[in-house]
Amino acid sequence: MAIIGELIKKAIDFTDKLVKQPDPVEAQKEVLVSLLTEAANTDFGKHYNFESILNSADVAKAFAEGIPVFDYDRLFKEWWHRVVDGEDDVTWPGSTHYLALSSGTTSHSKTIPVTDEMLAAIRRSGMQQVAALANFNLPAEFFEKQILMLGSSTDLKDIKGHLAGEISGISASNIPFWFRGYYKPGKEIANISDFDERIKEIAKQAPNWDIGSLSGIPAWIELMLKEIIKQHNLKNIHELWPNLAVYTTGGVAFDPYKKSFEKLLAHPLVYIDTYLASEGFLAMQKRPHTSAMSLVVDNGIYFEFVPFEDKNITSEGAIVEGAEVLTLADVEEEQEYVLLISTVSGAWRYMIGDTIMFTDKSRYEIKITGRTKQFLNVAGSQLSVLQMNKAIQDMEDAYDTAIQEFVVATIHRGDELIDRWYISTDKDLDKAAVAKALDQNLKDNNKNYAVARTRALKDVEVETVPVEFFHKWSEENKKLGGQVKIPRVMKEEQFLEWEDFVKKHRA
Repeated sequence: MAIIGELIKKAIDFTDKLVKQPDPVEAQKEVLVSLLTEAANTDFGKHYNFESILNSADVAKAFAEGIPVFDYDRLFKEWWHRVVDGEDDVTWPGSTHYLALSSGTTSHSKTIPVTDEMLAAIRRSGMQQVAALANFNLPAEFFEKQILMLGSSTDLKDIKGHLAGEISGISASNIPFWFRGYYKPGKEIANISDFDERIKEIAKQAPNWDIGSLSGIPAWIELMLKEIIKQHNLKNIHELWPNLAVYTTGGVAFDPYKKSFEKLLAHPLVYIDTYLASEGFLAMQKRPHTSAMSLVVDNGIYFEFVPFEDKNITSEGAIVEGAEVLTLADVEEEQEYVLLISTVSGAWRYMIGDTIMFTDKSRYEIKITGRTKQFLNVAGSQLSVLQMNKAIQDMEDAYDTAIQEFVVATIHRGDELIDRWYISTDKDLDKAAVAKALDQNLKDNNKNYAVARTRALKDVEVETVPVEFFHKWSEENKKLGGQVKIPRVMKEEQFLEWEDFVKKHRA
């Protein structure tokens, strides 16, 4: 009998029943007032007169009217560069000890302040996620097993007196003492900067661990499992870790990876999705039978939502001045929104770059539908990453193949505009047939795409490449690591560079 595991499971069950779920709208009002109160005497708070906003009859309305929308470039240029330079009380009170480095999928590298309050909020959200495990009917033995978290290196570097690294590395370097006995690969291995070297050391030590849960971005978790299986001559990972039962994913949609991922297992796992960005822990899956995630509404992050419509968004993915902005009380299901956040790290009305859709407003559950700069709309097709992922899954089923990665761009072929896709596959496919099937699938499921195909968008082409090409491209661009996401949509200039890369490696 797993006595300790049974006690932990009962404690989690008890906590889940004891903790009352907050009213999301009221919780968000309280978070906004708390943020404004805490930051009222910062330079940002004085500049935008937070005291006046707090004294307004409608704080949310005054906040939206009194403070502009910021993207990363504007917030860094006007305010956050001072935080990096070591100034205190700029956008959040006190000193900022950490900087999250994000390579991004749609733009240049970012340097994002991470306050002690944000780290505490991330830990609290992590505990919410642990409590939600009560809903997944896991056996008591599971709660005695170890958790392997494959993030970026915990070897943080010094930038002007700040400790800097990717958010997963920062979080792992601050895990609570009581969790360290469960945490793998452990401090020494997690501190290895070189990703390939870290994976090899994990594979070497893997037989010494009893892993019950994995956490990390799908592509890199899969690389790790393949290395372990190869190094120990296994048929699947369950031969080594028979108690592996849960995979906590995040950062990108898991569905495109599921088919290839499950080839490495003896049986499927419980899959739990999370939304941990460099800017904070935004949402988590709290119940089975859905991949939707509940927004974290009561823990240092205030959310606003801009309807993802032409009148509100420029062709470059920016929010137009005077765009319609909604609070949580006003959102609707099945409508896509650009997400704005204000946080205990001093982000204010910050466009994080993701688009989301509410699937269940009563539970404030969302799905990430894409990136503001990763919608394919050059020819008016208005394709979201969510729709692309679904079409690729359908191609997997139709052709009985695993497609872990893909990238697409609308490019010129002479004077015509066409969509060209590169997909990874483990089979020799008829590219023309796949292109035709993919094209028809998108026509059937997106009326804007169907119209575009009768007008500006003249053709669809598909090229196939080994999945390793995507990993090599990522590595050569110095983006191989725990938090990095391979872009699904590229602009023509970047896409042509990708094609040159493919040609070079095929030669």
